[in-house]
Amino acid sequence: MSRIGKQPIPIPDKVTVKIEGQDVAVKGPKGELQRTIPAKVTVVLDGGEVKVAPVDSTRVGRQMHGLCRTLVANMVEGVSQGFEKRLEIQGVGYRAQAKGTTLVLNVGYSNPVEIPAPEGIQLAVEGNTNVIVTGIDKELVGNTAATIRAVRPPEPYKGKGIRYAGEYILRKAGKSGK
Repeated sequence: MSRIGKQPIPIPDKVTVKIEGQDVAVKGPKGELQRTIPAKVTVVLDGGEVKVAPVDSTRVGRQMHGLCRTLVANMVEGVSQGFEKRLEIQGVGYRAQAKGTTLVLNVGYSNPVEIPAPEGIQLAVEGNTNVIVTGIDKELVGNTAATIRAVRPPEPYKGKGIRYAGEYILRKAGKSGK
C-alpha cells in the first residue's frame, strides 16, 4: 500500500470538496478545479478530510493510489493558496516584458518570442529579468514555466538563457588556448 496514498487530505476552511462518482470538484477562495479520478481508485469525503483508497490490490490500483491522492491534495492546495514558479533570464540584452496576458521575450533571436498565457495562468515580470508564473493548477503552472524555459534553455559555457530560480547549471570549460 502506498505510504503517500494512506495519508488523509485535510480540507482547510473556505474550501469545499464535492465527489460525484469518479469526478472530484474542489472550490475555494482562489477558484475551482475539477478532475476525473481513474476507476481503480475510490475517493471518499470523511468529515473534514478526503481519503483515497485503491479498489483492489492489482498493480495498476496500487500505482494509481498515491498518484490520485497527490492530485487531489494539489487541487485542495491550489484553490486555497495557489502555486508559483519563478524563472530568471541571464544574458546580455536578454529581457522579458508582459503585454496584457502575453509574455514577450527578447532572448537573442532576430524577433521577439511571444508566449500567450493559458487560461487560469498569470504571467508577471519583475525587473525585466524575472518571470513569475502563478495559478491554481499545479500541472498547468509547471507546464507553462517549462514552455517559457524551453524558448532558450541555459547553455553550459556561459550560463546564458532562461532558468528556474535557484537552478544550478553545470558549467563546462571552454577551449584551452595554446
